[in-house]
Formats: sequence, structure tokens, C-alpha cells
Amino acid sequence: MLKLGGYINIIIAIAHIVGLLWAEKMFEVTGIGKEMAELAQTHSSLPYLVTIFVAIVFLIFGLYGLSADNRFRRLPLVKPLIFVIAGIYLLRGIGELMFDLEKQQANQFLEITYSLIAVFIGMTFLIGGLRKWKLKPANG
Repeated sequence: MLKLGGYINIIIAIAHIVGLLWAEKMFEVTGIGKEMAELAQTHSSLPYLVTIFVAIVFLIFGLYGLSADNRFRRLPLVKPLIFVIAGIYLLRGIGELMFDLEKQQANQFLEITYSLIAVFIGMTFLIGGLRKWKLKPANG
């Protein structure tokens, strides 16, 4: 599970960088076109820098997933950070899903899909972490 979550994050990171080739379309498709246009009014490079930063975060999450699955060198604080990553994804997914279900908008399907994907990725980290570091009996 950790390997799957790790690879998914790395793919998402790569998609963010590749998507910068068609930035405006990517921002529009992901539902953040308006926000990125406002950010670009401050400075034209900010949407690109934010996207690169987000890609780096996804890459780090991916490397932690692979590290926890022993596919990559041991990273610091791997055990607690696997559960932090799971929590971030689950909070984002479940919280946004609850919010999306309450509002009625044209792009609701896309937002619900992103929320379900976040829940799925969060579960890969949570289940993978629980399996890897399951509690051992005190007498065993």
C-alpha cells in the first residue's frame, strides 16, 4: 500500500510539472483558474512557482511512501510522517467531500472525484502504515 501511495504521489508531482506546459488549461481543468489568475496579478510567475512547490510536496510524500516500503533509502521521521501524510489526505478528501456535497455547483463532479482520490491515497498511507507498524503484543 505504501509503495502504491508513493508512486501515485510521484506521478502527481510529474503531472504538475508537465502540466505547466499548458498551465492555463491545467488551472482551468483543476478548478483553480480564477485563483491562479488572481495570483498572477500580483506577479506573473507566482502560479508557476506555487505549482512547482506543490509538485515538490507531492514528490516528498511519494519518497516517504517508498521509503516506508523499503523501496528508497530510510528518510528521517518516516513513521510519524506516513501518518501525517495519511491525515493530510484524509482531512482534505473527507472535508472537501462534505463541503462539496452541501453545495450545488456545475463542477461538483470534478471536485468530488478529486476528494475521493485524496481519500484513496490517504487510505493507502494509513493502511500501509498500520500494516507496517502494527502493534506487537507486550508479552510477545
